[in-house]
Formats: sequence, C-alpha cells, structure tokens
Amino acid sequence: MSFLIRVQLPDRPGALGAVATALGKVGVDILSLDVVERRSGIAIDDLVVELPSGRLPDVLITAAESVEGVEVDAVRPWAGVLDTHHELELVEEIAADPAHGLQTFTDGVPKIIRAGWALVLSVSGGQPHWVTASFAAPETIAGDLPWWPLRRATILDGEDPWVPPPWRELGTELAATPLGSAERALLVGRPGGPMFRAAEVARLEHLAGIVAVILRS
Repeated sequence: MSFLIRVQLPDRPGALGAVATALGKVGVDILSLDVVERRSGIAIDDLVVELPSGRLPDVLITAAESVEGVEVDAVRPWAGVLDTHHELELVEEIAADPAHGLQTFTDGVPKIIRAGWALVLSVSGGQPHWVTASFAAPETIAGDLPWWPLRRATILDGEDPWVPPPWRELGTELAATPLGSAERALLVGRPGGPMFRAAEVARLEHLAGIVAVILRS
C-alpha cells in the first residue's frame, strides 16, 4: 500500500539520503519525492512510499525519525505517485475549454497541492455557496465565513468556530485564495493533514491568479 509521508529534516547534504536509507532498511520503497519548502536550515519534503504487505504505517515514522533531526509531520494513504509541478498542463487544459475551466481547475487543484478536496465559493444574499466542487468535497458547507471577503491567500485555522463539525472531526487543514476577485475564493482541505506551508499557499495563489485571467478572457 502506498502512503504520503511529510518529513521535516535538516537542510544539509546527506540528510535525505539518510532518511531513504532508514526507510529502505525496513523494506520501504520510495516512489516519488517533492520538496515542499526550504527555510532557516530546515527542508520540508513529501515522499510517496510503498509499504510492504503486513507492515503498519507506524514503521514509517519510526524509521524516518531514527535519523537525527528528522520529524514526521504526517502520514496518510496515497494512490499513485506525486502529481507535482503540473500547473502548466492544468492551465493548458483550462485554456482549451474555458467554458468548463472552473470545474477543471477545481478538480485539478487537489492533485497538484496534495489536498483532499477543493471548493470554489461565492456569496449571494449574504450567504456562502459553492460554485464548483471537486471529487470528495464535503456536502456540509459553512454558514458563516468570517474571513470573507478574501484579499490574499491564507492558511485557515481548522479549529475555528466557523468550521463545520465534520471537518473538525477529520482534523482538516484548510487554505484559501482569491479567485479573480475578493468575492470569489478557492477553498482547499486536507482531512488529517499535513498542515499547509507558506510555500504551498503562495503556489496556490499564483496558480489561481493565472487561471482567473484565463477565465476572464
């Protein structure tokens, strides 16, 4: 079975190799890797790994954290390899069929930033409603959005009172970005984590800005 494991490790030569060696010793096969963020001597990396049959996911944490200075942020099931750096392919698909571009964008974003779901939200009559939703998006919609209107991409607190109880129960990490204006926003969720990083949110904001221009034209 495949899992996505997010690790924090010292940003120094050999650190990632040491993690790979530690995982290899317990029979774990690394399928793909993406560097999420680098800051202040720390690297945040996502690895998709194949866990041998009969082994529990806990072995991933134990093996990775056996390397000095390494911390595991989250482990969750994952299908396939990382769909990284495919923004251009998504933009091309949207440009080729702008009439369905908003839905295409909503469907494609979770794969790029490794979220569980995405919603495009708007407000009418003072109440939020979803315009498009990706596969696995929650049916429960928040009745109040205290962060609305949204001026910049931001990481949201999944424990805030506005967050619907089913989202909180799943430990959903949340981030949002304006989509063409402050009155329309893209909301993405990661049930069970890991938390969104600043570099991921910046990437999301840039992509949303490009797509908004395409859809306007």
